[in-house]
Amino acid sequence: MTTQTAPLEAAATGKPPLRIPLTILHLAGVGVIGGGIFGMLGGLLGTGLGLLFVFGVGIVVLVGLVYALFGVGWFEIARVAGLYRVPNTPLRLQPRDRPGFGGWLRSLGRQAIDGRMWRAVANFAITAVLGFVVLRLFWALLWSTIIAFAPLTSAETIIGPFGGGQIPVSWAPLIGILGALASAAGIIGLALLARTLALAIVARAREVELTERVRASTAQREGAVRAADLERTRIERDLHDGVQPRLVSVGMTLGLAQQKIDTDPDAAKELISEAHTSTKAAITELRQLARGIHASVLDDRGLDAALSALASRSPIPVQLDVRMDPSTGSGTQGHGSGAPRPGRDAEAAVYFSIAESLTNAAKHSRASEARVTVRLREGNTLWARVEDNGMGGAQVIPGGGLDGIANRILAAGGTFRLDSPQGGPTSLEVNVPCAS
Repeated sequence: MTTQTAPLEAAATGKPPLRIPLTILHLAGVGVIGGGIFGMLGGLLGTGLGLLFVFGVGIVVLVGLVYALFGVGWFEIARVAGLYRVPNTPLRLQPRDRPGFGGWLRSLGRQAIDGRMWRAVANFAITAVLGFVVLRLFWALLWSTIIAFAPLTSAETIIGPFGGGQIPVSWAPLIGILGALASAAGIIGLALLARTLALAIVARAREVELTERVRASTAQREGAVRAADLERTRIERDLHDGVQPRLVSVGMTLGLAQQKIDTDPDAAKELISEAHTSTKAAITELRQLARGIHASVLDDRGLDAALSALASRSPIPVQLDVRMDPSTGSGTQGHGSGAPRPGRDAEAAVYFSIAESLTNAAKHSRASEARVTVRLREGNTLWARVEDNGMGGAQVIPGGGLDGIANRILAAGGTFRLDSPQGGPTSLEVNVPCAS
């Protein structure tokens, strides 16, 4: 029981086990295969550059090189994590930030400059070099052992353990023992060096990753607080500027009707009818306000139906394209029987971002039409783009609608991008991870 839990305890306390014998075996194994792997990578690089302008063949080869480097990095991270029992997130391909070929090309570019992948590849190269030296030291250790027993033979001289020329057989036992000790010490020293470098280059990246997660979580929490504050301010403003004055007017109208109900019944009826009309308008405004806080159709029928209802109420025409099946290139419209349903938080963040974008387009951009595109991408992320043909020039102003969108998306752990040059068009893209 103790031997089984020791590695876990060591990992929990942040002190990975030494595992010298296994490290030596790993060095020897990587030393054997490392030369071939880097020869293959060098061949891909040379072939890709040489054929770069030959009908694009070189580009295909270079793309293959990126994926080959990813495979080496993935293997090295898994090897180090398994060898020293250190927690480490497996290396993953960079996700697409938008659908289509352009999104794949951007993700490939980010993968080609992924620092974590290159650190793992560098550690694999160092391990291969150290492994080659370890293999030579293995041979020196074996030959030193043979030299130590040279006096048992009839030879007068013998080759030294490190290729130092012929040595007398009388000196062979001493030189053999010293050579064996030096070789063993060199092997152990290289194993310790390989362990230190691997933990510094590969495993230490885990600390960087955790630091980045803490930073992202802090920013996400701040975005959630900011989004909630902006939402509260918007609700207060809508109540103060819309529903509250209308309800006050209804109360005053009913008071006048009460005063005239005996002396002028006809005027009282008109006042009551006016109050009734204002009450229905106030109910409509409250319903719209409640819909801005929570869209019940989003829970009942999903994002596609909620966006269809939103587009039908929009003051400007909206072209809606929602495809929620990531299993095919084009997807299927809506939530098919086999299409996954994104998480509620992701759906809500994307829905309200689109709703606010359409409101801004109708109020400020002088747009005559808008287009909304939504995709559930592979990798379990929800991507949406809103584009209008307005005059452009939109900016994120603290406390404004776009600021509310940015903070709501940040609170959901997503990304926000606004492109609105003067003269238009204005496009807004959001990318939100779905709950697993």
